[in-house]
Amino acid sequence: MDVVDNCYLIHHVSQVYLLWDTGVTDAIAGRPEGPPPTNGAPNWRKPSTLAAQLGQIGVKPSNIKYLAISHTHPDHIGNVEMFPQSMLLVQKAEYEWPSPLGVGRFKAEHPVKQLEGDYDVFGDGSVTILSTPGHTPGHQSLLVKLPKTGAILLSRDAVHFKDNWEKRRVPAGNTDKDKTLASMDRMAAVMAKENAQLWIKHDKAQSETLKHSPGFYE
Repeated sequence: MDVVDNCYLIHHVSQVYLLWDTGVTDAIAGRPEGPPPTNGAPNWRKPSTLAAQLGQIGVKPSNIKYLAISHTHPDHIGNVEMFPQSMLLVQKAEYEWPSPLGVGRFKAEHPVKQLEGDYDVFGDGSVTILSTPGHTPGHQSLLVKLPKTGAILLSRDAVHFKDNWEKRRVPAGNTDKDKTLASMDRMAAVMAKENAQLWIKHDKAQSETLKHSPGFYE
């Protein structure tokens, strides 16, 4: 099946930028067929780089104050070191996880705030990191409250597809099935409380209904 790999730039009223995940590495851009997949991994193709997309809207990597990472699989952290001065916001359990994929370790010198649970990024409730473990030990999702659009819950890989969400299907590769299901239940409760939309990272059908850069939501 076809999947997508979105990441999100959030511009706070304080003029501070937060980037949520960094997608697949820009190194594969310009290769129409993408690199050959290995060990059953997806065959990623990338027509435009993250750097170019940021440049299109006048944002430099140095403008990004916070870099929040949902988890450390390669399609989420592929461009982390494009932002060496940005403060990493990552769960402590994820930062310390010896990933079986052999990827996802951050450079020791990269500034980091290791979280242990939920975190209100700007202190005003507009952007809240939610601890949603199960896919990986320290997986996290993001609740964003926009003045005009309303609340949006960015699931990342706590949920992969609409069917996976509706039928509470848990991928075989998740590190903990029970925690995955508990995280889904928690997300449903948050959505009900905040009247939030659920944006599912890898769901291509949903992604095609949404705005993409340079479009934006207010």
